[in-house]
Amino acid sequence: MPSGLAALLDDIAGIAKIAAASVDDVGAAAGKASAKAAGVVVDDAAVTPSYAVGFTPDRELPIVWKIALGSLRNKFFFLLPGALLLSAFAPWAVTPLLMLGGSYLCFEATEKILESLVHHDDAVEIEDLALSSEQLERQKVSGAIRTDFILSAEIMAIALASVTGQPLMVQAGALAVVALAITAGVYGVVGLIVKLDDIGLHMAKGRSKVGRGFGRGLVRVVPGVMSALTVIGTAAMLWVGGGIIVHGLEHYHVPYIPHTVEGLEAWAHAAPVVGPAAGWLAFAIASAVVGLVVGGVIVGALHLLPKRKAAAH
Repeated sequence: MPSGLAALLDDIAGIAKIAAASVDDVGAAAGKASAKAAGVVVDDAAVTPSYAVGFTPDRELPIVWKIALGSLRNKFFFLLPGALLLSAFAPWAVTPLLMLGGSYLCFEATEKILESLVHHDDAVEIEDLALSSEQLERQKVSGAIRTDFILSAEIMAIALASVTGQPLMVQAGALAVVALAITAGVYGVVGLIVKLDDIGLHMAKGRSKVGRGFGRGLVRVVPGVMSALTVIGTAAMLWVGGGIIVHGLEHYHVPYIPHTVEGLEAWAHAAPVVGPAAGWLAFAIASAVVGLVVGGVIVGALHLLPKRKAAAH
């Protein structure tokens, strides 16, 4: 009996060691994957706040929460199992699907830019006023979750590429950790951004003179910050979408555009002191230009086709 008990304890200890090693593998893989996906995370945090603007303060955090839940649903119900299935059975499909999603981001950003240039803001406002606050909230949340799906797909693809070659369970565990950590981080920051004005108002009513001054300053600055984030969010959609397309073209050995973008990045990266930041900015701008061209082609096609059909009738 003692020998049997000792053998059982040895087996349990062995299983515990294997489990601990697996947890360590998942943790290491998740850390590596999260670091590589950090660039897209910043873009995601810049894009999302614009969807919570224009609502009463009591609805801002609930809207962010709804988008965060939609983001988790995107990642865990669709992207994580989809990524693992594609990796196992159809790895060739990952790149074209990402390029399709990147093209959608380019289209959405280009359409926003064109609408702002042709001054359709009044028409958009009238259309929004025709909706109830509940309908408008559903529309905004739905749009944010669609955009999040593409950005999350890019994050999960980058994360998956970082853990390729690991056992399937380690890949799944790493992707799950990345999905949770990135969603919590992004939407925590987004929640803070959309409540900055309320934080400022609360501080402005405080007892501390320094706190009141800081609060008043925060209230004055927040509208400009939100406007800047709207612009940055649109730009982020362009450079992320364009970057996906550039990487896809490189994958399919269509060299001219990727080599031009990489050449600009390398040239800027060679600058003293500010090289890394300049290289990133050059890549972002070049990718945004590619994204604007792709988005313009799609917008043009979608606008011209209905006109041709109408003319034919």
